[in-house]
Amino acid sequence: MSDPTNRRYPPRPIVGVGAVVVKEGRVVLIRRKFEPLAGQWSLPGGALELGETLASGVAREVFEETGLIVDVGPVIEVFDRILFDDARKVQYHYVLIDYLCRPVDGEPRPGSDVSEVALVEPGALAPYGLTDTATAVIARGLELRAAPEPVHRDAEQDDHQTGPGR
Repeated sequence: MSDPTNRRYPPRPIVGVGAVVVKEGRVVLIRRKFEPLAGQWSLPGGALELGETLASGVAREVFEETGLIVDVGPVIEVFDRILFDDARKVQYHYVLIDYLCRPVDGEPRPGSDVSEVALVEPGALAPYGLTDTATAVIARGLELRAAPEPVHRDAEQDDHQTGPGR
């Protein structure tokens, strides 16, 4: 039986969460310490723990990696990251769910499994060598962030505001 905590050559896909966090108009990026993609810049995130909700998992990962406390917003994207070894065996397989998050407290600092944290202007991401998927997720997150919040009103609220006969 394989070790369920071993992320290399997993017996099944691992659920991961990630975050687009924008602080003072800049995107929060982390440089990964460990595989997969060790040494590369990415979005903060990691594997979901047993019994943890997606929202609490992404908030925990952002805090552990960056020191930022965030409010978790909408899902930006859901996708697979499958990496093969030289023999074409699946070495890593993650199903990743990225969220738009708003920082509410804390100052960015490298945490447990990152070597650096950077706050990067959205137009200056190219030197960080992000994957095409990460770049697309950031762009979509910035679009969601710029969109006006939808107004939700229920029927009871409408009745009280318009009064009878309207």
